[in-house]
Amino acid sequence: MSESANREHDPAVARAHAAALRSIAREVVETVEPQDSSVARAGLLDLLREGGVMALTGAGVSTASGIPDYRGPHGSWRKHRPMTYQEFRHDPAARHRYWARSFVGWRHIDRARPNAAHRILAQLEARAVLLGVVTQNVDGLHAAAGSRNLVTLHGDLDKVVCLNCGNVEGRSNLDERLAQANPGYAEAVRLDPSTVNPDGDVELPQAWVDRFRMVGCLVCGSVELKPDVVYFGESVPLERKERATAMLASARSLLVLGSSLAVMSGFRFVLDAVRDGKPVGIVNAGPTRGDSRAQWRWRTDVGAALEELSASL
Repeated sequence: MSESANREHDPAVARAHAAALRSIAREVVETVEPQDSSVARAGLLDLLREGGVMALTGAGVSTASGIPDYRGPHGSWRKHRPMTYQEFRHDPAARHRYWARSFVGWRHIDRARPNAAHRILAQLEARAVLLGVVTQNVDGLHAAAGSRNLVTLHGDLDKVVCLNCGNVEGRSNLDERLAQANPGYAEAVRLDPSTVNPDGDVELPQAWVDRFRMVGCLVCGSVELKPDVVYFGESVPLERKERATAMLASARSLLVLGSSLAVMSGFRFVLDAVRDGKPVGIVNAGPTRGDSRAQWRWRTDVGAALEELSASL
């Protein structure tokens, strides 16, 4: 039986895939009345002045760096469905399609640089306002900006893991090997940067996918290589989950920045903070799943909000 057939007929895999599709399709809508911006701003400022804040960040923090978000007001979720872990793991054709598209899109992601929001968060940590950052983003921009107490909850696109033997390779090194196997390929594809998806791939005609040549693992030769990121339908590694949970346990409050909290891996921090009696503040351009549980909700651009808050501290 082929891997793709196995995905379709293995009940456990099929259930996990179906659950992942439901998570992908979840639409976050308004659940409470918008809060007056002056009230929200004042509350968030008090939150930061008390210190010991854990920041939970999402795609809205990186949009100013040219990386699109998924569920934001101009997000890609209505036109692009990310691949589930079950598809990637059990469907060789889907995996090959991902790498062809990602080989092209990676150049755009790799050129991204930290923006003001990333830099301000690193500065607030250095000033002991923030205890640390837990990010759902996989772009590496918090680390590049200087955040030190950092948990990359969903991993990092700059690493690749072999699903067969577990070897980890730097994405830049893999990219060089792919370029050697596909001379002129990336340059020949006309890429509109606006078509790059949050997971780093782009839409490609099937003819280009068929033309792409994948390379194998440096250790075992397997082509079952996967970006070291958490896909829909995949669990956050226990070690990362424990580090993030420990950070929240040590924090006085939780500040959510640029995330709709649509997926449980992020939303659970809001639930845990509320359970433990810790105040929650949210800054996001659109509604979030945590709005009804947050004391402070500032509906605005994350970068502009952080610049204003930081200047007022």
